[in-house]
Amino acid sequence: MELPNSEAIATKLVYVSETGSTNSDLIAAAATGGESNWPDFSVYVTGYQNAGRGRSGRAWIAPAGSSLFVSVLVRRFDVPVENLGWLPLLAGLAMSRAVAGRLEASADSGSEFAIANVDRVGVKWPNDVLVGDKKISGVLSELLPDLSGVVIGAGLNLTLTPEQLPVDTATSLAIVGDQDALAAAGAAIDAATLDDVLSRYLASLRELVGSLVAFRGNAALAGLQGQVNAGCVSVGQEVRVILPGEQEVWGTAKSIDEQGRLLVETTSGTAMAVSAGDIVHLRHR
Repeated sequence: MELPNSEAIATKLVYVSETGSTNSDLIAAAATGGESNWPDFSVYVTGYQNAGRGRSGRAWIAPAGSSLFVSVLVRRFDVPVENLGWLPLLAGLAMSRAVAGRLEASADSGSEFAIANVDRVGVKWPNDVLVGDKKISGVLSELLPDLSGVVIGAGLNLTLTPEQLPVDTATSLAIVGDQDALAAAGAAIDAATLDDVLSRYLASLRELVGSLVAFRGNAALAGLQGQVNAGCVSVGQEVRVILPGEQEVWGTAKSIDEQGRLLVETTSGTAMAVSAGDIVHLRHR
């Protein structure tokens, strides 16, 4: 498949029609091929994963051509290990901007439904992209075995119909009003549309990661902490926090701190910084 706009942004781009997991493929390639063959911002793309993984090892499989699966290799440069946790947050923000951009383009074509959904795109901490209260994209980041870089994997639902979605809390570009995705609903999306969606994501991700690297991982100084806070729909929500070990805490999400943690004021009145866990929104803005 030809993806010229995306190829112009990526340092190296590989597209395969089917694979088990783009993250696994890119990690293996980067580990064995070295930086000369797999430089910073190498990209691995497919329209069908038969062994895709989400956070916490959850499986995610969609019909061939109905989704975008993309993994991006980010070499560390001068970013300290403790600041690499910002990468998946930035990926979620980049994908939310790509989704909003697609809906804005459909809105320009006169789609009233797309117009209504543009302002409903946001990120649920840490990196799930929502349209309203429905998930349209998720992110999974993994360190290379030698800690020399991070592979950021993302999946985006494109043409899935409500009947094809594995859970009723998910959605797709076709469902929320993207005209090209809607025209291909239930089938494989065309190369031009896939390239447009992917290039929007890659351009935004490259800019955001570049800012993080330029400021040596200091997201606050780079202005990224503010951008992520502004794009995070969890902030201001009443939430249930499911911590590792299935411990649960209730409270109100207040902000994202300089380390990318979600600050929650619990119902008992204490402040809590969440670095890992699942967030359930108890009400929607």
